[in-house]
Formats: sequence, structure tokens, C-alpha cells
Amino acid sequence: MTDPIAARPAMPTHPTRPVRWYNMTAYGLNDVLGGGSMTVIGTWILFFYTTFCGLSVAQATLIFGVARILDAVASPVIGHLSDSLGRGWIARTFGRRRFFILAAIPLLPSFALMWLPGQTFWYYLITYVLFELVYAMEIIPYETLASEMATDYKTKAQMAGARILCGQLASAGAAFLPGWLITQLGPDDPNTYFYMGIIFAVLFMIVAGLLYAFSWERQRPPGLEEAERKGRPTLLNSMGSLYRNLFSTLRIRAFRLHLGMYLGGYISQDIYNAAFTYFVVFALSGSAAIVAGLVGVTSLVQLVSVTLAINFAIRLSPASAYRFAALCFGAGVVIFIGMYFAGLNAASVLLWLPVVVAGLGRGALYYVPWATYNYMADVDEIVTGRRREGAFAGVMTFVRKMSQAAAVMLVGQVMQAAGFVSGQDIQSPQAIIAIVAVLGAGTLAVLLFGVFVSTRFKLNPASHVILLEEIERFRSGERTPSDPKHQEIVEDLSGWKYDRLWGNNPVGNTR
Repeated sequence: MTDPIAARPAMPTHPTRPVRWYNMTAYGLNDVLGGGSMTVIGTWILFFYTTFCGLSVAQATLIFGVARILDAVASPVIGHLSDSLGRGWIARTFGRRRFFILAAIPLLPSFALMWLPGQTFWYYLITYVLFELVYAMEIIPYETLASEMATDYKTKAQMAGARILCGQLASAGAAFLPGWLITQLGPDDPNTYFYMGIIFAVLFMIVAGLLYAFSWERQRPPGLEEAERKGRPTLLNSMGSLYRNLFSTLRIRAFRLHLGMYLGGYISQDIYNAAFTYFVVFALSGSAAIVAGLVGVTSLVQLVSVTLAINFAIRLSPASAYRFAALCFGAGVVIFIGMYFAGLNAASVLLWLPVVVAGLGRGALYYVPWATYNYMADVDEIVTGRRREGAFAGVMTFVRKMSQAAAVMLVGQVMQAAGFVSGQDIQSPQAIIAIVAVLGAGTLAVLLFGVFVSTRFKLNPASHVILLEEIERFRSGERTPSDPKHQEIVEDLSGWKYDRLWGNNPVGNTR
């Protein structure tokens, strides 16, 4: 059989520029937008809607769900566009990824508009959808930059660590800032959240500007660009062709397992976040100020957790770090539920125990999936002979947003069905039991799914080195493995037989 990409020029195996500390810092700081905005929204948006905006919990979760679904549909398109800009004037001047980051900066103040109190259901729906689309426009190209700027396992792991560490600092700010504002303005002032939105919108613009200024994209040989263009649909093609190309990423075994771990770790935390504020306020008789303090301390603990997870992932196995993190997070949830059934409330000093235990797990659960994501384009390359970072970022965001929307809407429907009444200081016993069940059973069930998937995930520092060695063999024209062990590892990661690799398969071919 004729080699489908035999004439393809080899890509450089090392980045043309070293990743300096300031490049890594600018890259990490952008997660003030990624992690910070999601922490603010995950912790406060439903509480804000149901307490200060006159919306029912079903309406609040419907807004959340609709916005995430529309964002999920748009995200693969953005990833596809960033892959498809090619070598035209826009790509040469601004970068095919970085162009979207630059264009999103003046639109980021849309975050503050979400938090104006006293508006209608349709106002909150439109402003939330607007921010989600702007967020996707910036964050999806951002997610490709670690693979663009670096090739080796250690640097990519360090960049993922810088990202999550900065995100956790932003998350702490997202918790402590509302707490401080509540103290200054009073617990019943709805403008607390609007002022918070303004402050964070300014920060988002600053970090996005720094990212654009201190990042770059790898040089792409003209021959490679031409070869990739032939196997990739344009916007003039049908949407069906577009999504077939994007979802071909699911035919990469390591990426499927990665998605399972990602969803297990993140969706379990989405459910936890959606229920946590209500759990502390109603099940443990706490307040919004106490919630702010607890979330802030959790974020600080997560900084320690991320630092440990970075070293664990670099030296040993991301999957092992994931399982240990899941154990800690799950234990924290169990302790919270135990406190409720033991009759303890938010005034108990024991409240800080599950906060610390869960925080040690949550930080690593945030880090590990993004550390492993940075290697997915390498696995894909040995299957297709192409670099499709944008497609992977788009699909990853699509799957997460769709599942997150479903999870949070389900939380709202369960609470509504159990008799939760918006704006009330005291809820019925049935509503409180529903909140406790969501926080406990809902979180743990999804978390256990992620743990099961992690037992099958074999990418680690040693297997990544072997993967890169085999990619180099393909680039040099070799079509047989260097030894049986290498063949076994590459086939396990890719999900394809060795003789079907390097473009000798239908993956990514939508023609």
C-alpha cells in the first residue's frame, strides 16, 4: 500500500524557542480567566440567580445548561477554525491560535454584565451565553499553546502545572473577594457580585494580553500545511464533515481514556460546586460569608495539592496521581455528609477537616487531566501524521460542556422536585435531603467512574519517550517498530495496529 504521507516534510522535534520562566508565567496566568471565572460561576451563579434575581432553581440551572450547550456546539468550530487559518495574512501576523485570543480581549467585560441584579430571565440567559462564547473564543486556542510552544514531556507538565497553580490562586481570590465584599456591603446587598464581576473582568483582560505578548506558535513547514489542508474540510463544507473530522479524535484510545478521567474528575466537582453553597447554607445552617471562606481555604489547599501532583506526574504516573486525588476528594465528601447526619453545623471546628481533605484531592484532579491533555496531539500524530491540537481542544470542551450542562440541570431539577423554594431562608426537610444526596451520591458516583477509567490509562514519562521515538522513525521513513515492547506501547496508546499508523487509516480523513 502506498504510504499516504511519505512525501510529507518532517516537523522539527524541538521548539525553535526555549520556554523561559516569563513565558511559562504568562501562560499560567491566563488560567485566572479559565479557573477563576469557572470558580466564580460554579460557586456563586446559581445562588446569585435564586437569591437576588427572583429566579427559581429550575430557571437558574436552565440558564446554566443552555449557555453551556450553545458553547459546546460552538467550541469545536472555534477549534476547527484555529486549525484551519493556515499560512494566510491573519495567521502570519497574529498567529492562527493567538488571533482568537487577541480578538477576545475587548469582549471580556461581558463577564461583569452577568452579575447585574434585578434583571429578567432573558437578560441573564443572553449575558451568560455571550460570556460563554467569548470564553470559548479565548480558552480553546489557549489550550493548544502548550503543544505549540513545547515538545518534551517535562516542559509540558510544568506548563500545565503553572496553569493550574495560577488557576487555584484565582479560585482563592474568587472565594475571598466575595467574602470581603459581603463583609463590607452586608450579606443582602446584590451589588456585591456586580463589583466582583467588574474586578475579575479587568483581570481577565490583563492576563489575556500577557498571554498574547509572551506566547508563540511553532513554525510549520509549507509542505506540511498543504498536506494537512487536503485532509481537512473548510467552513464551506457541510457541518457534518466538520464534526466528523473533529470527533475522529475519539478514535484515539488514549484520548478516550483521557476524556473519561477528565469528566470523572471535573463533572464530579461541578456537581459538588452546584450543591455546596446550598449544602453549607441550608443543611449546615451556614451563610454566604462562611461559604466564601471555605471555598477560599479549599483553593489554598489545592495549591499544595497541585504542587505535589506536578512532581508525581513528572516522575511517576498521572493515572496514579489521579487515583490518589480521587481518594482524598471522596473522603472529604464523605466527611461532609457524615457531619450532617451527626447533627453538626457550620459553627463546628470539624468543618475545616473535610475542607482540607477534599482540597488535597481537588487540586490534583484539576491538574492531572490538563497535564495528560498536552500529550494527546502526540498520540494523534503517530496515528494521522498530522498536528490537530485545535480539534482536540474543541472536542474536549464540547464533551465537557455538554455533560456539565446535563449534570447541573439535573441538580436543579432534583432540588426543584424536592420542594426547594428560591429566596427562602429555611428549606423543607425534603429539599435539604435532596441537597445532601446530590452532594454525596452524585459526586461520588461520577468520581468512581473516573477512577475506573484511570486504571486503563498507560501514558507516563517512559511511554511518552517511546512514543516520540516511534514518531521520529515514521518521519524518517521507517515503517516497522524498533522492538516489540515499543510496538505494544504505541498500539496501546493509539488503539491501532502498528501497520495502520501514520495516516494508513481513516482517522481524521473526512473526504
